Amino acid sequence: MSAPRDVPEGGGGVARRLLRPARQETYEKVFSTVYVGLMTNVLLALSCAPLLLALAVVRDPLASWPFFGVLSLLCAPALAGAFGCFEALDAGDTGVLRAFWGAYRRTWRRALAVWAAAGTAVAVLAVDAAAVAGTGWGPALVPFFCTAAALVISVAFALLVLAGEPRTAAERTRLRALVLPCLFLVARRWYLAAATLVVLGLAVAVVLVKPVAGLLLLTSPLLYAAWATMRYVVAPIR
Repeated sequence: MSAPRDVPEGGGGVARRLLRPARQETYEKVFSTVYVGLMTNVLLALSCAPLLLALAVVRDPLASWPFFGVLSLLCAPALAGAFGCFEALDAGDTGVLRAFWGAYRRTWRRALAVWAAAGTAVAVLAVDAAAVAGTGWGPALVPFFCTAAALVISVAFALLVLAGEPRTAAERTRLRALVLPCLFLVARRWYLAAATLVVLGLAVAVVLVKPVAGLLLLTSPLLYAAWATMRYVVAPIR
């Protein structure tokens, strides 16, 4: 007779544990995470304000893609600054402005070099793909150009992730020496790199479709997911 009474008592104990209020540390961690995310969104918007203003004014950005390509250079150090905020949050530091500005100031040269090289490579691949698309054998080469562009973007994002982290050996290594290791790791874990590209594409789409909601609410969570995934990919050389 004792066994049947033990089951509801055990179930009630589990229910009480599930309904028990969370600890104060849990609430503080949640509020700190939300605060860091919102402030990072604001700093990203301020850093990329000229680009956002140009996108709001120009009706057809694709027609002026060289201009927007140059203006997009502002995003490179801003992303590195956001990654600095994420790294600080993982370490328990909620000083968003200090982390953002520190990573921005420390990595802006490297970030601009990576973004410029990757943007040039992707632009060349896009022009070549458009040039061969109309030929008889063009459709067979379009997947090659798309794959090459995806690799370039993934490697560039990996380099930005490495640049945004302080106290690492990668920070003291020349960018040229990091390209091949990043390429190897991205190709080795291509499924994670593909997931990162999907998240980045979603972040860009959200900002373009809903600029206010995208910048103030959704940018940081999506960037954090992409950053954490790529950080795991390049962990062997961090």
